Amino acid sequence: MAATDIQPTTGSANLTAPATPTLGPRESRVIWLLLAAAFVAILNETTMGVAIPHLITDLGITALSAQWLTTAFMLTMAVVIPITGFLLRRFTTRAMFIAAMGLFSLGTLLAFLSPGFTMLLIARVVQASGTAIMMPLLMTTLMTVVPAAIRGRMMGRVSIVISLAPAIGPTLAGAILNNFEWRWIFGIVLPIAVVALFVGARWIHNLGETTHAPIDVLSVILSALGFGGLVFGLSQLGAGGHGSGADAAAASAASTTTLVVSLVVSVIALGLFGWRQVVLQRSDDALLDLRVFRSANFSLSIGQMVIMSMAFFGAITVVPLYLQDVLEVDPLTAGLVVLPGALAMGLAGPFIGRVYDRWGTTVLLVPGAVITSGMLWFYTSFGTETPVWLVAVAQTVLSLGLALSFTPLFTASLASLQPKFYSYGSAVVGTAQQVAGAAGIALMFGVMASASAAATASGADAADAGAAGTHAAFLTAAILSLPLLVGAFLVRKPAEQPMGATPAH
Repeated sequence: MAATDIQPTTGSANLTAPATPTLGPRESRVIWLLLAAAFVAILNETTMGVAIPHLITDLGITALSAQWLTTAFMLTMAVVIPITGFLLRRFTTRAMFIAAMGLFSLGTLLAFLSPGFTMLLIARVVQASGTAIMMPLLMTTLMTVVPAAIRGRMMGRVSIVISLAPAIGPTLAGAILNNFEWRWIFGIVLPIAVVALFVGARWIHNLGETTHAPIDVLSVILSALGFGGLVFGLSQLGAGGHGSGADAAAASAASTTTLVVSLVVSVIALGLFGWRQVVLQRSDDALLDLRVFRSANFSLSIGQMVIMSMAFFGAITVVPLYLQDVLEVDPLTAGLVVLPGALAMGLAGPFIGRVYDRWGTTVLLVPGAVITSGMLWFYTSFGTETPVWLVAVAQTVLSLGLALSFTPLFTASLASLQPKFYSYGSAVVGTAQQVAGAAGIALMFGVMASASAAATASGADAADAGAAGTHAAFLTAAILSLPLLVGAFLVRKPAEQPMGATPAH
């Protein structure tokens, strides 16, 4: 980026308080457009869960078929995101934005017009293809054009998208379904997506440099089998064994077989994928360059992020189920209970980013880890008599703990890399989040279903069985959160470097 693209703040020279760099108007406009587009795309990702009962009735499909509308979305994300590292180096910013929002808008239109299940499923896959490109594009662009001194506050705005959009999705869907048919979940999003597409196509300009490396088809296939197989396998946890009798036993056996086969295929494919990337990266032709993991700070940040993502996505999945099945509140109320936490998490992002820019990671990650782990342990006390307001307060505090962690982890991880690896680092961050989120949801759901079934078999009523299931799920999450308390002390803020310089590892 040219030196004139960064506009220093005005004021007299001061050796002890140098002027804080800011973005030029063109770069700032691109970032805001990408933030808005990413918000719309991710908002859509979490709307289907609330709509599934309506879809089962309206389309005349089974619960297993309806669940594929969520599973197919996650599978597509897991397949596409690892490829974005290559795509963002191969194609221009404007071309990638048009592709992402074009696919998302097309998928949304198809979903709105869907006459049946098959077209709706195809629409969700098309939507997911666009969504998968958007977040890596946003983060790579941000790292390319934003000066190191203000990356934290800009990444804080990204945290608004990541935290607020998934939480608003179920609440918005619940409000729509209370007044309209399920198609209007897509009908309301469609004009916003189309406007974002045309505005972005008009105003977004190309940033950074592109390469002309050929795409390695074998790597694409291995990536799809590896990451797609992993997410699909994890989705089978808890998928069978509900009810009783021979049918339930057969469903449980089939689910277990699918789980084992998927994970075996995934492990083999990921091993071959890794080997292939090591070979290709010698000539800078890798689909996903694994040299990003040579940075210890990047690797530690990703590890911390994986655990945080499992806690976040697991919690926002289990808490609404607990509220509806155990405390017997309606779906809209369940969505509203988790909304204050999402709002607090999003609104705190820019402030947390400023703290990162000034003070670094430890002052944020340590209290963030303590709050996150502590609240997950507190969640294990939830039962049939827990007040709804207490759940809302606990969810809000947990969200603040996660907010203290996500912004510094995003920023410190990517800032630990050389600029030419930003696109690959963004792809790794997106892949880690998606796979960890799927793992968190699957693990929580599987543990919850198993514990609830065991309680039911022991004679517990529905509410007590549900409480036993959520207790087991939260206990699992609390145990998994313990490594966060160690990792929080290990991640460091990389030393600020001039634009284009190589960060110290």
